Amino acid sequence: MQIVSAYQELGSYRAAAKACGTTPKTVRRVIERQRAGGLAPPRKERERNTDAVADLVAERVAASDGRISAKRLLPVARAAGYAGSARNLRRLVAEAKARHRRERRVYRPWVPSPGGHLVIDWTPAGGFQMFGAVLAWCRYRFVRFATDQRRATTLALVAECLEEIGGVPSVVLSDRMAGLRANEVAGLVVPHPDYVRFCAHYGTRPDFCWAADPESKGMVEHLMGYAQRDLVVPAGRFTDLAQANGAARIWCEEVNGRVHTEIAAIPAERLIAEQEHLRPLPELRAALFAGLARKVDRLSCVRLGSARYSVPHALVGAQVLVAPEEGEIVIRHQGHEVARHTLVAPGGVAIADEHYGGSRPGPSRSPRPRSGAERAFCALGPEAERFLVAAAAAGTQRLPSEITQILGLEAAFGRDLVVSAIERAHRFHRYGADDVRAILAAGAGVAEIVAPGAPLTLALPSARARPLSAYAPARRP
Repeated sequence: MQIVSAYQELGSYRAAAKACGTTPKTVRRVIERQRAGGLAPPRKERERNTDAVADLVAERVAASDGRISAKRLLPVARAAGYAGSARNLRRLVAEAKARHRRERRVYRPWVPSPGGHLVIDWTPAGGFQMFGAVLAWCRYRFVRFATDQRRATTLALVAECLEEIGGVPSVVLSDRMAGLRANEVAGLVVPHPDYVRFCAHYGTRPDFCWAADPESKGMVEHLMGYAQRDLVVPAGRFTDLAQANGAARIWCEEVNGRVHTEIAAIPAERLIAEQEHLRPLPELRAALFAGLARKVDRLSCVRLGSARYSVPHALVGAQVLVAPEEGEIVIRHQGHEVARHTLVAPGGVAIADEHYGGSRPGPSRSPRPRSGAERAFCALGPEAERFLVAAAAAGTQRLPSEITQILGLEAAFGRDLVVSAIERAHRFHRYGADDVRAILAAGAGVAEIVAPGAPLTLALPSARARPLSAYAPARRP
């Protein structure tokens, strides 16, 4: 606008350029563009040699919460193909850190209210799964061990925790445990129906944190780390569950009887004050669903939903509990899991080979002799049984009379030779008594066995040889 105004006032490209501190060519381009009604072309950003690693730097800065330095990032950028100077990379890292500070999450302290929240979590520890819970206002801590993190186990430990604190808080807060959620819609968790019934029975409300957001339940996260360092590490690996839970009870009594540094009070004493704000426990305890009772049938299977599921064959006739869990069928006996199968459609069968002592053998129909001739023929050994099965499968006519005639050959040739002839006849699919008799007559039913590489002695017929000259055409005179 200054160039246009100066040109309109002075009427000369050179004079306007001198007044605006530019060149006459620039003034001319601006005036011609203004007369044509055009606008200035958009400014094209110059390419930087740091553009190739800009995403990598932003990712590393976000992952380290803005703590990583450009010196640490330089080797990574070099490996990613950056060929610029360290100074340019420092500028890029500074811009990424400034952007991260503007976009980073704003934290504010959580002020819990009495009787408000019970925060729960799971973590592996000491060879078992460790369950932890913290009553938010009084900081009362509860730790137990279990063999799994399933829904029934979680609800049983939550019920035990409520019994110990002597009341029910308004909200039970957890992360998105697979056993407690049924589905997710638009980032919102739909609780499992069993969890909803459990909370309705106790008069509390289930709540879930955002995904991958441990800060929202940092209270119980700190408890799990504290229990790992102060309870699990000194004790090492627990030998059994009873020992682990015994140590957990003693540890909880100790830590709940000491002054908590955050609230400057003893959690066990502060719990007494918070119990006035907790809802009373129901008179009847929640009936936790452990599964449907089923009797194992003689096929070593149980039925659920018109489908069969195998269990170890040693449990035939025993009562087991069958429960569907997250698309699987879990079968327990006396509190221990004995089988787990993927859910199948009605009419389907889910079988594990180890429940039957190994893989399924191929179908076989062994002979069951009834008459005297049949028993005598099968008494010749497994070769005779295989011959009989194959002969029946081939549709051999008058098979009973054929085996009677074969048995009659034993008196003339002996048992061993007859058995060898039967085996040879079976090999070449010849199932008649005449075939066995021909084999015995031709070679006593056996072939001569020689060592590998030795020449065979064959009784071949001799033929009169003729010289090649006998086949030459006769010459014409």
